[in-house]
Amino acid sequence: MTVVSDLEKGELIEVIDSHQQEEIAEVLLQQPLEVREAVEEVSVDMWGGFPKLIEKVFPNAQIVVDRFHVMKAVNDNLNKIRKQVKFKIKIKGAKWLLLKTKKT
Repeated sequence: MTVVSDLEKGELIEVIDSHQQEEIAEVLLQQPLEVREAVEEVSVDMWGGFPKLIEKVFPNAQIVVDRFHVMKAVNDNLNKIRKQVKFKIKIKGAKWLLLKTKKT
């Protein structure tokens, strides 16, 4: 499924029962060009087909990978590295030292 929503307004725009690039484009291209050109930002997951699709449908939009998928990839890779080096956490909360942001 592909969900299209306006995050600023909190409105659901479209639910497309597909993850196929051609089918998604077909549905989204039904929107008037003026509407599609007004879209400034599109948040997507890391599926490789999204950038080309977004460029085709929303020519003026910036593409942003959603935070959930970025953090999932970061955590998965950190766990792989931790297991490879057999790092054992002996200090409570030590795992989060790599994940938290630097305080300025």
